[in-house]
Amino acid sequence: MNKPRLIADHNIPLVEELCSQLFEVQLLPGREINSHSVQGAEVLLVRSVTAVNRQLLEGSSVRFVGSATAGIDHVDVDYLAASGIQFAHAPGCNARAVVQYVLSVLCCLKPDWQHSRVGIVGCGNVGGLLYRQLGDLGVQCMVYDPFLDRASIPDLCSFEEVLDCDIISVHTPLTTEGPYPTFHLFDKQVLEQIKPSALLINAGRGAVVDNRALRDILKGQEAMQVALDVWELEPQIDTQLLELVAMATPHIAGYSQEGKIRGIHMLLNSLSDYYSLDISGQDTWAGETLNLCNKDLNQVLLDCYNVYDDHRRLRAALNSPEVSAAFDHLRKTYPQRREYSHYFVPVNLSISQQLAALGFCMAKI
Repeated sequence: MNKPRLIADHNIPLVEELCSQLFEVQLLPGREINSHSVQGAEVLLVRSVTAVNRQLLEGSSVRFVGSATAGIDHVDVDYLAASGIQFAHAPGCNARAVVQYVLSVLCCLKPDWQHSRVGIVGCGNVGGLLYRQLGDLGVQCMVYDPFLDRASIPDLCSFEEVLDCDIISVHTPLTTEGPYPTFHLFDKQVLEQIKPSALLINAGRGAVVDNRALRDILKGQEAMQVALDVWELEPQIDTQLLELVAMATPHIAGYSQEGKIRGIHMLLNSLSDYYSLDISGQDTWAGETLNLCNKDLNQVLLDCYNVYDDHRRLRAALNSPEVSAAFDHLRKTYPQRREYSHYFVPVNLSISQQLAALGFCMAKI
């Protein structure tokens, strides 16, 4: 009996290892998954670079779509539902990785971040985790999320109040409809309200920030710092803007090994239920013990992950004749990055309580 065919983005780990006994697996670059390649497939597993819609799937035999991502703005969920196609994604799978990214940006660009006022725009899986962890560290936070109330978030405030913070970190989905659309939420008028001394971080969706307006403002405003992990029109990003921002990375904030594994397991759990199959696997890694002698919190966090390395690689791509291809290549060849939970630290350090709040493993060393 022929096995059902499964197409997956080659950047999703462990698909072959966990699915090849039950499915005929084919791995493809996400941007090369098209209406021709999905013909004859029953299962499609993607990441954010593949637009899943009528144009891709009409006339195909795909019955299950999974996206190993938290966001789903690249998926036409209404079309899938109307076509009877099962859909699953992985909300929260990369939240810890994105928070790790934000903290690394803070350590690089705002070394006194623990004494700054942080504004968080969007308090879902990622923004909510950032809010809780910063709160555990004693950092003053202000949160804007029009879908929440003060009963759940005591530090909820208006959008205008967030714009007055020393640091603004953006973690909203990309929406164009409804009472609070986020497309170009940070337009020219809003960007001009941000303090010149502030740091703006976007690790959510590129089009939440108007990239053209941001570029024009940064040309005349040297003091304001901006860190962008997400960009409009990826991978054809604005190279002029790339040169102007303080930290530029190729949409890798959530690219931890743990986050990727968490995402595929969430999808496979849904796939198992849909096909009434047993698709399981366990992945364990030996943890690492960090040398923390005479290091402060910033130094420890940068030892685990220094975002400047990713910034340096993307800036080097400016020398490439095809920046969009270099952008995708950096994502495809991204070096393995581990979350804080991978690292063991002594329980008797002066910063042990802070490290424990961030998810490090405490050990008697």
